[in-house]
Amino acid sequence: MTNTFNDTILKAFRGEATDHVPVWFMRQAGRSQPEYRKLKEKYSLFEITHQPELCAYVTRLPVEQYNVDAAILYKDIMSPLPAIGVDVEIKKGIGPVIDNPIRSKADVEKLGEIDPESDVPYVLDTIRLLTREQLNVPLIGFSGAPFTLASYMIEGGPSKNYNKTKAMMYADSEAWFKLMDKLADMTITYVKAQIQAGAKAIQIFDSWVGALNVQDYRIFIKPVMERIFSELREENVPLIMFGVGAGHLAKDWHDLPLDVVGLDWRTSITEARNMGIQKPVQGNLDPAILLADWDTIETRTKAILDQGMQQPGYIFNLGHGVFPEVNPETLRRLTEFVHNYSKKA
Repeated sequence: MTNTFNDTILKAFRGEATDHVPVWFMRQAGRSQPEYRKLKEKYSLFEITHQPELCAYVTRLPVEQYNVDAAILYKDIMSPLPAIGVDVEIKKGIGPVIDNPIRSKADVEKLGEIDPESDVPYVLDTIRLLTREQLNVPLIGFSGAPFTLASYMIEGGPSKNYNKTKAMMYADSEAWFKLMDKLADMTITYVKAQIQAGAKAIQIFDSWVGALNVQDYRIFIKPVMERIFSELREENVPLIMFGVGAGHLAKDWHDLPLDVVGLDWRTSITEARNMGIQKPVQGNLDPAILLADWDTIETRTKAILDQGMQQPGYIFNLGHGVFPEVNPETLRRLTEFVHNYSKKA
């Protein structure tokens, strides 16, 4: 790393004042980038993540192209599951598909434990390569949260309503809590290994937990999240929470021992602050707006920045991931706009 290390985003994660609003984008690596699409003609997602040089290149590319303030490790929330005995395949146009879904306590008991150095060495090697040699911004590591991972493991793939998942939760709570504990153990071990390899912040994706109401979240999910964040807190890196359609849970996230509350586009930053969220917040331009004309993008971004900049501890991001159809030049221009506009403020 020849350039000066840019730690602006780490300051914002900690709630400190910064000279500009830092930016990163969920799914900034891959999908919309022509260089990545060319790689995907030859390699699957899992094949890319198993090759540290290639995976580091994909992770690094948006930092070089867009001048964002952080990299996020290129991989999938499914990456650690094969290590505990879950056969998962990412099918084009569908997403993760699992042929041996979890349906009973006996299925849960068959799940193993992860040993990151032997089970996912390529993930850790990619992190080491990036943080020791290639990046001048922090690397964000990540993991799926137990509910979201469990939803794929129980449903056998993506779901619109999570009926089978909720059925286990309500009707077989012993199996449910055993599964939550197994997945919490895996998440803690996996994330700690990422941090020890060099990740400077961690985002936990509970992408689909918005399917639950507040009462069920507090009974079936919050205790396990409390344990995960309490144990990760010992590593002394910023911890971020994010889910889709989960604004009604944001106050409960705020109560957890984490640092940053990620918001999707349905809940404005002002609404979150009025809810009592005083921790740093991250978000939350609707990714669909990136397909609009530049004037619309700029107007919507200004409105979000004006809300976010009212107190320190604000990180600009999308309210979900970058779509494949987004022009990479739009992301470069948006990053530049956020940096410049927030410097003037």
